[in-house]
Amino acid sequence: MVKKPSALPRSFLSLRRLLRRSISGRHYRRTTSATGARAAAPAQDKLKDRTVLVDVEGWLLRSPLSAFPYFMLVAVEAGSFLRGLLLLLVYPVLCLLALIGLDLRLEAMVTVSLFGLREREVARVSKAVLPKFFLEDVTMEGLEAFKKAGTVVAVTAAFPRVMVEGFLKEYLGVHAVVGREVAVTAGRYVGFLEEEHAGMERVGAFLEKMEETRSKGDGAVGLLGAVGRMVHHVDSRYCKETYVLSKADKKAWQPLPRDKYPNKLVFHDGRLAFRPTFFAALAMYTFAPLGIILAALRCIAFGVLPYRVSVPLAAATGMRSRLVAGPSPDASREKNEAGGRLYVCNHRTLLDPITVAAGLNKPVTAVTYSVSPVSELLAPIRTARLTRDRDEDRRRMEALLARGDLVVCPEGTTCREAYLLRFSPLFAELTGEVTPVALDTRVDMFYGTSTKPGAKWLDPFYFMMNSRPEYRVEFLERVATAPADGEAGGHGHSIQAANRVQRVLGEALGFELTGLTRKDKYMMLAGNEGVVSGGAK
Repeated sequence: MVKKPSALPRSFLSLRRLLRRSISGRHYRRTTSATGARAAAPAQDKLKDRTVLVDVEGWLLRSPLSAFPYFMLVAVEAGSFLRGLLLLLVYPVLCLLALIGLDLRLEAMVTVSLFGLREREVARVSKAVLPKFFLEDVTMEGLEAFKKAGTVVAVTAAFPRVMVEGFLKEYLGVHAVVGREVAVTAGRYVGFLEEEHAGMERVGAFLEKMEETRSKGDGAVGLLGAVGRMVHHVDSRYCKETYVLSKADKKAWQPLPRDKYPNKLVFHDGRLAFRPTFFAALAMYTFAPLGIILAALRCIAFGVLPYRVSVPLAAATGMRSRLVAGPSPDASREKNEAGGRLYVCNHRTLLDPITVAAGLNKPVTAVTYSVSPVSELLAPIRTARLTRDRDEDRRRMEALLARGDLVVCPEGTTCREAYLLRFSPLFAELTGEVTPVALDTRVDMFYGTSTKPGAKWLDPFYFMMNSRPEYRVEFLERVATAPADGEAGGHGHSIQAANRVQRVLGEALGFELTGLTRKDKYMMLAGNEGVVSGGAK
């Protein structure tokens, strides 16, 4: 007969913990779901100016156990589609590892996704690609809880620090991010994840340092999820007050609306336009061979056939082109002194001038700054490269406009979201009136834009690879750009005219106007000004 172990040692340990907490002055509060969805979140004023420890997966994100899509994004965007396919193929093994322990699953995903990748490339993807998807997963109630906190320390157990730091600091205003590090050798990730306790020791050191510098000794507050032993262990040692979110409460919390993002998401990068869960990624890789065939057929159709044939043919393959009812672009047309009409459109993809030409059903000329030579070679319309020298570019554009219709995109770069960048005013000095063209796009699988060096020439091909890509084209009423009688001309007037055209396009599209420029976009997404040797942007 086996003798049952005595309960005395366990009771003694519990008593010792209780005494230790009482002596240190720490007290804990666990919330329940009895009073509704918001009961688990403390009042904002209660956390005002205090140090707050936030559990990223348990408190902030709606789906804490769905780390796979983010590792798939890193594998594809920082690596390649082949690396993403490898991660997809080992997913059944990852599920088996999850039964043994979540740590083994995490370590396996880190190894497959990061091994051999450059440290700076993973950092770029974490800053330019992942924030869009993380923001869509943030809970509104979870974020509002610590909005007035003095110092916010975010702790992650399901992701390496490098994957979440850019998103948390730049878009949510978190002051410090603590997580596990991945080993790096000669600027490349080895794929080994450090032990849990190493990251938690950094959390404790940071909290102790913060408390030493604070004038008030009110202690840190922990905002935790129902699971996550690593974060709970740190909280029990360094937080004087704790709020634990139950699973029932979290299910009732709502996603964060776009208009409540602490920092607006104007720019983001990457090819994937969807959240790559296992089944979504499986559908993408299954569709990819057909998508390549569709893209080739569509590109050939627009490059060889006339628009009256290529547009219906592309529609038969699933590509939709919507010409919104509006004033006819040639109605009551009067030839101006330059000889052609100037069409000014917002910039969504490199296909913008081609869609304008298709809407007009006649050839046009498009001006470019630093488009890849491959894109210029494959373009079915005439293109003219500018120099970024104002006087020289003006002479070239005037000469082109004298020979026929001209299409310009004054934003200078593409923008995926519902924003318009600042318009360069040079176009307003070329002619007395312009025709604004409002453009919008819809994709379901791949984005047709990228800032990654060496990949710009593939942008139109990726757009055509979507199963149902859509272009919306609307020709608007002409806008006068010449100074009225009594008004002073010059550069100041051209800026006002450019802003007026931007406002007209913004109202037609329902887009928000910004003062951001091409340089701002590339500095945020790529860390450079967007000028690459060889001319490709």
